[in-house]
Amino acid sequence: MSFQIHAISPQTLERVRESGRDVSDHPVERVVATGGEPLRCCLRDARPAEDLILFGYEPELPASPYREIGPVFAHATVCPTPPAAGYPADFRGRRQVLRAYDQRGRIHPATRVHDGTDPEGEIAAMLADPEVDRIHSRNVAHGCYMFAITR
Repeated sequence: MSFQIHAISPQTLERVRESGRDVSDHPVERVVATGGEPLRCCLRDARPAEDLILFGYEPELPASPYREIGPVFAHATVCPTPPAAGYPADFRGRRQVLRAYDQRGRIHPATRVHDGTDPEGEIAAMLADPEVDRIHSRNVAHGCYMFAITR
């Protein structure tokens, strides 16, 4: 089954970078990467000394009690948009929660934790359920949003 990976949209990133404010109107924090921070703009790990921003982000979902705001890292300046096809290489092998949502934005029972060895297989199995509208990849330990997945 084919699927698409969605980083945070360039429009959202531009708005945050230009305003210096996040979705909750809190100031964006500017940080220098130590290396390994998962970047939600280009879907790779940061390299030491890269200029980053840390801000609160609310992934796109229909209005529901399951909408969440959480911290994400992105480059402080515009970077290349990742391809929509293919699982991000730097995220491969990383344990992640694959949280499934239905069309109403409610968490679907197909949600699971995967060990990162076969993300394509896990995603295909989840999207085989017609009630799964989208999947959010999230950090296992912290619950932070990584990226969205759709058919």
